[in-house]
Amino acid sequence: QVQLVESGGGLVQAGGSLRLSCAASGSIFSIKVMGWYRQAPGKQRELVATINSGGTTNYVDSVKGRFTISRDNAQNTVYLQMNSLKPEDTAVYYCAARYQYGSDCLMGEDMDYWGKGTLVTVSS
Repeated sequence: QVQLVESGGGLVQAGGSLRLSCAASGSIFSIKVMGWYRQAPGKQRELVATINSGGTTNYVDSVKGRFTISRDNAQNTVYLQMNSLKPEDTAVYYCAARYQYGSDCLMGEDMDYWGKGTLVTVSS
C-alpha cells in the first residue's frame, strides 16, 4: 500500500503562485510514476502533470510554461509549482501514483493510488 498526502492548497489571486506538495509513504519502492490531477466543480478529473522515476515529465497543454512538477526522492515528495495562476485553475488537486511506466491516461484511470486532494482557489 502507498499513502499520499497533499498539502499547500489555498486561496490566491490571479497571477499569483502556489506550491503543492505530496508526501508518499508505504510501499513506494516500486512506484514508477507520480502525478497531479485536478477536478474543477462540475467537470471531470483531468491530468495536470506527471513525472516518472527517471525524471521525465508530462504536462497538459493548459499549464505548460506555468506549472512545474518535480520530485525529491530523498524526501519521497513530489511538488507542483504553480505560477501565473488563473481563475480556471481553481480545482481540487490530487496526487496520484502508479506502478507502471507508459502513456498517461487523461483522467488518471491508470493510477494505482490517490491522495485525498487539496483545494486551490484562484480569485479574479
